[in-house]
Amino acid sequence: MSTETMTIREMCDAYDVTPRTLRFYESKELLYPIREGQKRLYTKKDRGRLTLILRGKRFGFSLEEIRQLLDLYDPQSLNMAQVAKTLDVAKHHLADMTQRRDELNVAIAELEAHIELGEKHLVNPKPIKI
Repeated sequence: MSTETMTIREMCDAYDVTPRTLRFYESKELLYPIREGQKRLYTKKDRGRLTLILRGKRFGFSLEEIRQLLDLYDPQSLNMAQVAKTLDVAKHHLADMTQRRDELNVAIAELEAHIELGEKHLVNPKPIKI
């Protein structure tokens, strides 16, 4: 494996993704591998972008949000616009995730209570009030 570039197989092994995933990200203009005939070679920049893509997906960012954030990359400005926009998107996703977690906690507590009632009914059968 070259330190400068990686083949599609090396990328798949290193990042635990499929070739189809890499080609999909390329088709969405998120990755720009060097093309040598049929061969794709991924640079250090592609590897950094893939790391950010996978992290963004894990946090629930859409591919369009990820693309927009990646497009803001500008080392000349110390990536200030990219960081600010990333924080804005991240805060929005965190609020959504927190709300979903709270709703899940309520549903879990309710389901646990119903399971407990059902188990008690199996031990001591009597009419159940719903």
